[in-house]
Amino acid sequence: MRLDKFLKVSRLIKRRTVANEACDSGRVMLNGVPARASANVKPGDVITISFGNRDVKAEVLKVQETVRKEEADELIRYL
Repeated sequence: MRLDKFLKVSRLIKRRTVANEACDSGRVMLNGVPARASANVKPGDVITISFGNRDVKAEVLKVQETVRKEEADELIRYL
């Protein structure tokens, strides 16, 4: 699955366009490397997002195309 879509589905970022902009500006890291929005995400990957002065770090547990809001927490584990 594409990184920008995963960020939206997992509710780490609210909108896919915002996820695209964050990737383009270099604020999203995938396994310690700056990632493009088109990067492929798989279980076990670590995503780090810089929000202003704080970082959010999460591990991908599973990848699903669609998920209900209540089940979005099952896709990631915060580190």
